[in-house]
Formats: sequence, structure tokens, C-alpha cells
Amino acid sequence: MTAVAMYVSDFETVAGPTAEEKAWAIAATVCDPEIPVLTIEDLGILRSVRLFDDGGLVPALQVTITPTYSGCPAMDAIRDDLKAAFQKEGYPSVHVELVLAPAWTTDWMTDAGKAKLREYGIAPPSGRAAAGGHSGPVRLGLAVKCPQCSSLNTKELTRFGSTSCKALYVCQDCREPFDYFKVL
Repeated sequence: MTAVAMYVSDFETVAGPTAEEKAWAIAATVCDPEIPVLTIEDLGILRSVRLFDDGGLVPALQVTITPTYSGCPAMDAIRDDLKAAFQKEGYPSVHVELVLAPAWTTDWMTDAGKAKLREYGIAPPSGRAAAGGHSGPVRLGLAVKCPQCSSLNTKELTRFGSTSCKALYVCQDCREPFDYFKVL
């Protein structure tokens, strides 16, 4: 697709966003139903948005998403929310494709998304995912910072929290329990 030139003055023009960039921006507004302060872009599950001609008056859309894990129950809600967001903006034909490979990793989360998690009271993933990130057999566990008081004096209560992506921790200083978004 070609960029549309927008009029700025008699002497210059500026290329505006492409149709695919506009479509990406629409998809990027869809929130994760399990953690509503995060968009699917923040989470890194929004992989691509492509326009194509299916013979209609308005281009059709192909949106590709990757679930945080293969059995994630939020995918149906995200698919419905994507379709609703695009239909609201005048795109009646939207195909949402679920892609499992490459597998999602917390490395795909944006820094803004990690900051939103922290502000929401969930400790963001610390460190990088194990896939290809380690050269030796020794793995070191990193301390998980409490999102309430920033203490590193925390303890894992259970490896599985409110969703499979999270573990339940407690801060030994402020005594508050909190979710930790696991490094995956």
C-alpha cells in the first residue's frame, strides 16, 4: 500500500499513516480480557494486520495473534473484540488467525505494558525467556519485586496464580500478596 500525502503548507507535504498502520492502531486498542489494563499490543500477542481485496467496497482484514499459551481461554474473547473494534470503524470483513509458532514469549511484551502491569499491582516478568537465552546448564532465579512497596523480599506461594501466565507471591515486608507475570 502507498502512503497518503497530507497537505501541510504550500511548500511541503507529509506522508500520513498507511491503511495498514491505521488498521494496526485499531487492533492495538483491544484489551486483554484477563488483564484489562493491557492491550494485545502491550502483551505482544498482536503479530500482524494485513489488508487485502476480497471484492468488497472496503478492504478485508487479516489479523494474526499468538496466544500466551496454546490453551488460553481469552483467545475467543479477543477474537470477538477485534471483530467488534473493526466493525465499529467500518471494516465488515475481518479474519482473525491464531498462530502458535513461534510460541509467544514475555520478551514480546512492551516496556509500556510491563509498566502498566506494575501500576495495576502485578509484578511484570523479570529477565528474559529461557528459549535461547542461556548458554549453560545453570539457571539463576531472579528476585521478584513487590509492585506495592518495591521490596525484593518476596516469596512464591504457588507457581500457578489466577491464570496460567501468573504465579502468586507475597511480600515479606509489606505482607501483601500479588500476582507475578511469569517469564515464559
